[in-house]
Amino acid sequence: MPQIITTTVFTIDELSDAAREKARSWYREEGLFDEWYDYIYDDFQTICRIVGITLRTSPIRLYGGGTRDKPHIWFRGFWSQGDGACYEGQYSHTRGAAKALRAHAPKDTELHSIVDALQDAQRRNIWQLHATFRRIGLYSHANSMEIAVERDSPTWQPIADGTDDTTVEALRNLAHWLYRQLRDAYEAETSDCAVDEALAVNEYTFTKDGKRFG
Repeated sequence: MPQIITTTVFTIDELSDAAREKARSWYREEGLFDEWYDYIYDDFQTICRIVGITLRTSPIRLYGGGTRDKPHIWFRGFWSQGDGACYEGQYSHTRGAAKALRAHAPKDTELHSIVDALQDAQRRNIWQLHATFRRIGLYSHANSMEIAVERDSPTWQPIADGTDDTTVEALRNLAHWLYRQLRDAYEAETSDCAVDEALAVNEYTFTKDGKRFG
């Protein structure tokens, strides 16, 4: 015979401190949508275009039909050994990259240093350097990027001393930069204040001990 069971539920503001922490943990593990990092990916793609990086992409199917290009960007985080971010694509000189990047991110001196290093390496090679990079292995950090630097010289001039290493280091530093943006955004999205606000706005309810209801 069917039974009716009545359960008292609570909003995040009505829970005890211990139950509130349990509710927050549920949201951090299950309730946070993947889209939290989309704007960082979008900005990273813009930065890549400015610097002269063409990201590798793969088509993915959309629910409503059709496809879109997904960039080859990966990350894993945020507080374990091996965490990081990486990307795949190719790099070549883009005129005015340093000026354009400073216009896009005027206060980000770390990005300025990266593009300056790339531009200096290009200048020493008469703007003939290009690089290709791909992810190797199962990890997603800067050192999981295999980077090959070459020089397109019509007279077979070798790469200027040390500039291949400079280019590799700058491309890896860009991966480190991306990871820090993702980490900082995640910490902001999962702070107690942000989680409590999300739980309240979405009208999530919980049992007395903080277990998600419904």
